[in-house]
Amino acid sequence: MPRLGLHGLAFTPLWNPGEADRLLPPITAHGVSVIETPLLDPQNYDSTGTRRAAERNGVEIVCSLGLPAEFDIVRNHGDAVDYLGFALQVARDAGAASLSGVTYGTIGKTSGGPVTEAESDAICRLVDRVSQKARTLNMRLGLEPCNRYETHLLNTARQTAGIIERVGAANVFIHLDTYHMNIEEAGMAAGFEDAGEHLGYVHLSESNRGVPGKGTLDWAATFKALADIGYQGTMTLESFVYLAPEIASGLAVWRPVADRPEDVIDIGLPFIVEQAQAAGLDLS
Repeated sequence: MPRLGLHGLAFTPLWNPGEADRLLPPITAHGVSVIETPLLDPQNYDSTGTRRAAERNGVEIVCSLGLPAEFDIVRNHGDAVDYLGFALQVARDAGAASLSGVTYGTIGKTSGGPVTEAESDAICRLVDRVSQKARTLNMRLGLEPCNRYETHLLNTARQTAGIIERVGAANVFIHLDTYHMNIEEAGMAAGFEDAGEHLGYVHLSESNRGVPGKGTLDWAATFKALADIGYQGTMTLESFVYLAPEIASGLAVWRPVADRPEDVIDIGLPFIVEQAQAAGLDLS
């Protein structure tokens, strides 16, 4: 059965499990059962507190990240492997069963040219080694293709599926994001179909990263496409209401994404549930 998630930056500038008992009940009242917490600083992330807060509030934790700007997957391959290995352990200690996001590169970092063969090879080596670490922790590793303005490495579901099939690791999945898909894919249906059996996680994000239903994204087509492929995984509303300065420039978010921050939850979540149900996907 599909599950509804919410990204932490939609309701708090910095995830703090000490605030969970206050913040989460109004969110779970909308049917949210998954909370995505970004690992902006894995070394100082409170895994124990997060696990306990999740258990008290009856939610599942998903962790996500992008590689720090100083990492180059070709030149600093070993450093990236170590960093992701540490992040996987942090996520596992928090109770997460997966680590996803731009696990193959840095958000907002582009070369000015197409992805090179050396870069593709480096991604495959990185994913191979990190997926082995994930397997020892009984975890899965997600790869999120992003739009051309945020990375030149992986932009589409088809490119990402190609990497996964080269590596051949069963615990690696594609993490698609409707914001990026709206820019890069031929259509929502085409993107989900290209991901195929590798699709394991979906970010639901409006065309302006704000309140779902208040932008130009075709939500009816999006949910119909997910229903048509029989998707049964987590669908997480991602909106950058509270954006950490270290990633704001990478995402090119220069102004508030919503006039009223609370509208992302109070209007956006019910809208998503309604649209999903109309397509035959029960997120209640």
